[in-house]
Amino acid sequence: MIEGDSLSAAQLQQLRDALDQVPFAKLLGIELIAAGRGTATLQLAITDKLRQIHGVVHGGAIASLIDTATAFAIVPMMGPDEKFSTVDLMVNYLRPLRKGNATAQARVLRFGKRLITVAADVLDDNGDLSATALSTYAKLG
Repeated sequence: MIEGDSLSAAQLQQLRDALDQVPFAKLLGIELIAAGRGTATLQLAITDKLRQIHGVVHGGAIASLIDTATAFAIVPMMGPDEKFSTVDLMVNYLRPLRKGNATAQARVLRFGKRLITVAADVLDDNGDLSATALSTYAKLG
């Protein structure tokens, strides 16, 4: 695993500004809580708009939170002109979420020449594990 170096206040603000430029993340209400080089913690408030028919958070909302968190763990490791894209995302849903917040904690496991492997855990407000994920990203260009 790649341990996250601390980011400056200016770097954290750049990440928050970048998140504000992602319309889908804004639509869902995803917020940046913390970040370092190779790590990111993002949060999603559970609202009725994110629930499926049985009253729990829709799996797509959780997957979107994870995909956003894993991407933001990578961003501080990339150069200013480098780009990347999700290749795959495998999510294991372990416990349904009904209220409060979903918090995704992402960490880069391997930063290769072409591929980047990232893991994430989603926790409820009690710190209980609700989902876990493994994702691969490809550097573009």
